Amino acid sequence: MPKQKSSPKISPDQQLREHLIELLKGGNAHAGFEEAVKDLPEELRGQKPDGLPHSPWMLLEHLRIAQEDILDFSINPKYAPRQWPEDYWPKSEAPPSAAAWEKSIQQFRKDLKAMQDLVADSKTDLYARIAWGEGQTILREALLVADHNAYHIAQLIDVRRLLGAWKG
Repeated sequence: MPKQKSSPKISPDQQLREHLIELLKGGNAHAGFEEAVKDLPEELRGQKPDGLPHSPWMLLEHLRIAQEDILDFSINPKYAPRQWPEDYWPKSEAPPSAAAWEKSIQQFRKDLKAMQDLVADSKTDLYARIAWGEGQTILREALLVADHNAYHIAQLIDVRRLLGAWKG
């Protein structure tokens, strides 16, 4: 476990925000997103290991789509819910191109940064109920992103391991 930096007298609110941002970044207790997607051979991105239901592409896209949806819900008063499960998983097992794979990674990073920025903003009330929600708060949504991402990143690493493409 990495040692926590000692900060000079910061408020409990700022401490919570910093902890949430670190949790969203991931990788403190296990491999993170960057390691999970790094150097995966193009020919394996659409492969499903025997006995598992998802390819790396399916997991990457699901991570991207779900995170995008949670972020949208968190900031958009005109949020429109998606249909489960069809709107949260890609239609194909393989990316249509190497560019699509890279675009998905870039969008995941962009949306993760947006969630981190939302949490970091001292004007964001982490505890206020989201007006268009059903009791959710930004704190809950940030924790949901971190939890969901950690779960599926671990799945992606397991898929890579079974495909022989993990050296971690």
